[in-house]
Amino acid sequence: MSAALAIHDLRVAYRAGDPEVLRGISLTLEPGEHCALLGLNGSGKTTLLRAVAGLQPFSGTVTVCGIALRRETVRDVRDRIGFLFSTPDDQLLFPQVLADVSFALERAGRPQAEAREAVLQTLEALGIAAYAERAPHTLSQGQRQRVALAGALVAQPPLLLLDEPTASLDPVGRDELAQVLTRQPAALLLATHDLAFARQVARRFIMLEDGTITADTDDPAHIEAAFAKHRLFLTQSH
Repeated sequence: MSAALAIHDLRVAYRAGDPEVLRGISLTLEPGEHCALLGLNGSGKTTLLRAVAGLQPFSGTVTVCGIALRRETVRDVRDRIGFLFSTPDDQLLFPQVLADVSFALERAGRPQAEAREAVLQTLEALGIAAYAERAPHTLSQGQRQRVALAGALVAQPPLLLLDEPTASLDPVGRDELAQVLTRQPAALLLATHDLAFARQVARRFIMLEDGTITADTDDPAHIEAAFAKHRLFLTQSH
């Protein structure tokens, strides 16, 4: 079986001549593996997820479920990815929650009745079924985050890329989300600086610092030590 995600020597610079914001990233994610991508703001977490989803030009190779990401394969690759932006409004496009979450299924040609049932089940799992007929703009930030997440989950893609999914959630919401994600059979690459949440969801932890991988471990204590080192450095430098 192909890896859910294989990255080799990934490099990103926003403009020609600029310093690289990602430098030589290589990693493999097996089917069903849950991995947290951790690091401080500016470490490159979001850029890495965007590159994997074909939203950011890069050099190197990205392969999703055996399909190499190229201009001509972008749609096939994206069909295998559920992506959550850190800002939900960036991906809520329709005037009704039900229509928004249904989009991925309708795009894949699922019958309308079947798509509606799958959407309602996903909304129920995320605790927002009561908002199915609502307009996204009438919901709170946390509720919109859950709607966006429902859109990423509903088609049951083999790879989930989630960018700071707890950013708008209260502690109860974070715990509920952790339970949902733990049950997901898909491979998961979760970008976050919330180590406590990462420990609930992931079994592998990758640390990004200044665009490079500095740790790849199944022991979250190693990551805790790295965060503590950074906090001490930031305190001493001010």
